[in-house]
Amino acid sequence: MKKVLLFTLLLISCSPLKKYQATAAKWEKDIIKLENLDKSENYSENAILFIGSSSIRGWRTMKKDMFPYETIKRGYGGAHYTDIIHFTKRLVNNHNPKAILIFVANDIKGNNKSDIYSKNLPDRKPKEVKRLFKLVIHQIRSIHEEIPIFAIETTPTRSRWIAWPEISLANDLIMKYCDSKENLFYVSTRDYFIAKNGLPTEEFFIKDKLHLNKKGYKLWAEIIKNSLKPVVSHN
Repeated sequence: MKKVLLFTLLLISCSPLKKYQATAAKWEKDIIKLENLDKSENYSENAILFIGSSSIRGWRTMKKDMFPYETIKRGYGGAHYTDIIHFTKRLVNNHNPKAILIFVANDIKGNNKSDIYSKNLPDRKPKEVKRLFKLVIHQIRSIHEEIPIFAIETTPTRSRWIAWPEISLANDLIMKYCDSKENLFYVSTRDYFIAKNGLPTEEFFIKDKLHLNKKGYKLWAEIIKNSLKPVVSHN
């Protein structure tokens, strides 16, 4: 009995939730605000839920761009997989959407000091990002067992181009994992945002060369909707 208890305590102490606990506390107020939206906003059973980082939070034209899909926006600025693993259940628990879409893109940044979302956190290795992504999926599945889940690929950007080899590898690992699971889909975007010169297309981004502008969001929406159509109806 003592051995079982010690083993259980060891698992808890070594779990990602324990390992990254200190990095999550700073986002608690943001999560509470999103939970308050769950109380004040109403959606039909046809809605799709977006969770993730600032590109989700700042998508002001989401309803227009994603039409005819009804959308629920639950993103917070600077989200990393190292913190969203603490909040996943709280972000999805109050919803019964037709699908859930995830975009988290801050765990590998190239340690760019001018990047406002670095938060002085070290870059994670691609395999670590994949493990954290798998935990997010596991947490969603504990609430929504069969709902379609879509992982939106981390976009290539000029701001983090130095880290693109590592970001691209993390993308590939997550894509391979998605391909191995039922009702888990991967939305690949990289080919649409890299120009003929081999660099990210600046016309789709605002001045920070990290976040999408209106034209970029419109393109993003078309890519996402094309991935949704074979799986999720909009009515």
